[in-house]
Amino acid sequence: MNKRQVIILWIIALVLGATVAGVKLTQKDTTKSATNRAPGQTLFDSFPAADVSTVEIQGAGAAVTLAKKDGKWTVAQRDDYPANTSYVNDFLRTLTELEVTRGMEAGPSFAPRFGMDESASNADARGLTATFKDSSGKEIAKVSLGKNIESGADQGPMGGASSVGRYIRNHADESGFYAISEMFPSVTAEVARWLNEDFISPEKIKSISLSQKGKDEVAWKLIRDGEEAEFKLEGASGAEVLDTAATTPLKSLFSYARFDDVVTKDQLAGKEDAAGKRTAIIETFEGFTYTIGITPVKGDENKMLMTVVVAAELPKERKKEEGEKPEDAKTKDTAFTDRLKALTEKLEKEKKLAGRSFEVAKSTVDALLKERDALITKAAPAPAANAGSGSVQQLPGGLIASPPAASAATPPVSAVTPPVSVTTPPVSATTKPIEAVTPPIAVPPLDEEKADDAKKEQKSE
Repeated sequence: MNKRQVIILWIIALVLGATVAGVKLTQKDTTKSATNRAPGQTLFDSFPAADVSTVEIQGAGAAVTLAKKDGKWTVAQRDDYPANTSYVNDFLRTLTELEVTRGMEAGPSFAPRFGMDESASNADARGLTATFKDSSGKEIAKVSLGKNIESGADQGPMGGASSVGRYIRNHADESGFYAISEMFPSVTAEVARWLNEDFISPEKIKSISLSQKGKDEVAWKLIRDGEEAEFKLEGASGAEVLDTAATTPLKSLFSYARFDDVVTKDQLAGKEDAAGKRTAIIETFEGFTYTIGITPVKGDENKMLMTVVVAAELPKERKKEEGEKPEDAKTKDTAFTDRLKALTEKLEKEKKLAGRSFEVAKSTVDALLKERDALITKAAPAPAANAGSGSVQQLPGGLIASPPAASAATPPVSAVTPPVSVTTPPVSATTKPIEAVTPPIAVPPLDEEKADDAKKEQKSE
């Protein structure tokens, strides 16, 4: 290889190296995000979740303020009623870990295109804006949640496109908007959705009483002797027999009850219909007593207002059985201690409901609001005195089935058999063998045949 060939090879190598370097630099420039956050990076460098003391969420025609007081989250619009702590903590934790899937370079004026128009009255166009403040009231972060991101490839169960993410904006980052895979399903501006859902849940009900409408006098009281026994009506007359179909649901009354909303003191005066107020008292075999006020809501027959006061006398120690073995006593003592701890926690939680008014669906209290006569079985009607002869059968539901009566217009059927004549001749020594002769059976002619014979005789004469 001569000198000239070596020089040519070096020139080719240098050109190839420059070309490769140029391609790499070009690729680097094209993959660089035009926004501050690239795919895979978190939306915030460091979201200050630990410093957040207030969360204000604004939507289309609705707003909610969540405030931390004495270390616990509350809902300001409901007289600081306890908030659903898991919802709040999940929101803060998700923002801390939230990663960007795509960035779109655009200024704040493009917010309406992503469903973040703060002047819109439509929920889809408005989106949600969440402002986070510290204990001094200083704003430390602000985000907007916009439209859901639909996927045309992944079809939903109804045939439409399914949601695969949502648009979000960090107001401190003006470089653009971002697509994320998180949907934030529990984040809303509706106040009632943020309320703690804990409510009363009576267990092992022993007795229930209900007052008359607008009065303190008791309308009825049901009691039972054991957890597996049926209810009995206190002071029942001999003719009053309880209808188990009406009383059985009362054994598990409020077991799965939920309230729709909490009514503030300012709202209460205009909502309750005091004339229809009733008081129910529920006692359990474990010492709990629930005093419940139930009042109709003005102008809404499907809603009721409830107040709850809970008290309990819990046993301090277990009553030991006579002749119980040491190993059995230890097991029972452990079970008693565990149950007492659970009941104590339950009591503390339910006592905090006192002083609040809850709005519930009427169906929640329908089983309790029955009048006394609705708890009594209805006697089956007795059959009529002229219901006909024969046996009487009682069908399910109290119906009476009687056999059909015979019709007086139908004459009885009579079968006429003419007598049979037998002639026996006298017996003698020379008499031939005895023969029994049976004359033919004569069938009496019908009246019509007799009439025809009489006409024939007249003509022959």
